[in-house]
Amino acid sequence: MQQAIAKISAEDPKGKTQALETPPQPSERFSDPRNFINRELSWLEFNRRVLEEAQDPTQPLIERVKFLTIFSSNLDEFFEIRVAGIKQQIESETSDVGPDGLSPTETFNSIRRVVSEMVATQYALWNNELLPQLAENGIRVREVSQLSAKRAAWAHRYFQQEVFPMLTPLAVDASHPFPQLLNKSHNLFVRAKAQRGGEPLHAIVQVPRVVPRLIAMPRKEANEPWDYIYLASLIKQHISELFPGLILEGVHPFRVTRNSDLYIDEEEAENLLRTIEQELRRSSRGDAVRLEVEADCPRDFRDLLLEFFDLTEADVYKADGPLSMTHLMPLITNDAFANLKDRPFQPGRDPALPPHADIFEVLRRQDVLLHHPYDSFDPIVDLIEEAAQDPQVLAIKITLYRTSGDSPIVEALIEAANAGKQVTAIVELRARFDEAVNIQWARRLEEAGAHVIYGVVGLKTHCKALLIVRRDADRLRHYVHLGTGNYHPRTARIYTDFSFLTTEPHLTDEVAI
Repeated sequence: MQQAIAKISAEDPKGKTQALETPPQPSERFSDPRNFINRELSWLEFNRRVLEEAQDPTQPLIERVKFLTIFSSNLDEFFEIRVAGIKQQIESETSDVGPDGLSPTETFNSIRRVVSEMVATQYALWNNELLPQLAENGIRVREVSQLSAKRAAWAHRYFQQEVFPMLTPLAVDASHPFPQLLNKSHNLFVRAKAQRGGEPLHAIVQVPRVVPRLIAMPRKEANEPWDYIYLASLIKQHISELFPGLILEGVHPFRVTRNSDLYIDEEEAENLLRTIEQELRRSSRGDAVRLEVEADCPRDFRDLLLEFFDLTEADVYKADGPLSMTHLMPLITNDAFANLKDRPFQPGRDPALPPHADIFEVLRRQDVLLHHPYDSFDPIVDLIEEAAQDPQVLAIKITLYRTSGDSPIVEALIEAANAGKQVTAIVELRARFDEAVNIQWARRLEEAGAHVIYGVVGLKTHCKALLIVRRDADRLRHYVHLGTGNYHPRTARIYTDFSFLTTEPHLTDEVAI
């Protein structure tokens, strides 16, 4: 042992022997902040990767626009949940620091720096690259002030017929408190004064959610360009019609993001579904966490808005373009722009499960492993639909975390329950941003006679499992699907996941417990 120690010693230039440093113990490594990356800053780097996809000139043009909208939507959710939580920690004056050694205030300041840089990149990309390239391809996204006289006349008629009836100016003064504006709502802050002079008047005009935020103008010829105008720009252009007899001194769009996290004490909640419904209504009016304004919004307007929302200048983000890129979705969904998109991906059908196959018979012979999105998710939908209609199926049990608003899977479960089968569904009501959809499905399942379980107290049910109990000719048999992805046919065409189908008793018995 002594010889071994001697071999790992080192001799310094003066001839003195020194032992090499002892490597740090695991407990020391875990307590060293240098070994950890801040969770919030790490997430922002993930979203930067989305932005880089929008910057990639090898991507089709509309795909680049799509990635820009995803980046914007991701950032909204980040502020609604992550930044809201950081701000609450700051307000509680906690002295706690994370494993990375950053305090909540240091984390917030770092978020501010990184997001400001990425947002500037986002708008530079939109204005300098994507907008001109769209125009080169006959797709013009324009301000109303840029329209020809003929186009402007059509826009004015559209405003008077479709938009004006929806608008209501909300005065802001001593007798009219600042209105409670919904989360991510788009609004215009107006300052006006009477023609005879006097103190300026302030009002809020909410951009209606029932009108498309990006309006496609009519085309008479197939070779005509596609012209789109922003709804907010249209309202701003004609807003004087809402204030007859007044002189407008300023009209400035803004958008507020609110804390949307749900705060639920499950042990105290007598009815979890009703409690979550109440929280959902509250969350749309949670504390403001971010204010977005146009780049040229004057400081005095900003200061008034910051006072109204109880925010600081550090919560303001300036937009050199549309306040939310998510409003560009009509460009992405327009089938006329197929030449500017990726070719639609068509998943393959596993040879073991061809269309119209008797899936129960196949699974009695063999297990099946599917790799989505390369393998189609259709066999999973087919299995549940077949089970709903099969008179030999006695029971269906499933966990539902996220599914679509028009889910064929849940419709099949409702059909099975209506047919008298024993249907049990664990519906996770706390699937973030899908709570409302899950509540609707839970109610419909219960109305059909299904037994609905709202998850496990203190935990989120993320697992994806399906159990079908069927009376076969020889015995009662369990058919099981286990998956890494949600029971969501649309996202199964995008996300990478696995599905495993089996009747092996040592696996199905565990699922049945």
